[in-house]
Amino acid sequence: MSQRDVVFPPGRQALYEKNRYSPAVRSNGFLFVSGQVGSREDGSPEPDLKDQVRLALTNLNAILAAAGATFADVVDVTLFIVDPESKFETIWPLVLEEYWGDAPYPTVTAIGVTWLYGFDFEIKVIAKQPA
Repeated sequence: MSQRDVVFPPGRQALYEKNRYSPAVRSNGFLFVSGQVGSREDGSPEPDLKDQVRLALTNLNAILAAAGATFADVVDVTLFIVDPESKFETIWPLVLEEYWGDAPYPTVTAIGVTWLYGFDFEIKVIAKQPA
């Protein structure tokens, strides 16, 4: 197997090494980003839902930036939400209005889950690597 082209955001490599996964991997012109949660520097969840979502998107943005990409390069999004019926209307405007900007938007799949290791929200994306 060939060596993976892993992207690490500044200051969080120890957290990824501790948990034994890559934050993002470049492959064939795309960037595959692992699910990002609203974790503080010590890995604990941000308790407020809106702040947790913003922090997850800030963490995602740090990975995209480390790879030379932006939210505009994202082509596919998967959202994982604990209890989406009660939380989706709080989460979606933050994602859409504060981070994606104007249309056209990336493809999106939202999945309701029962457990996210203490978090309420997780986002993973696939981005096209800028030329």
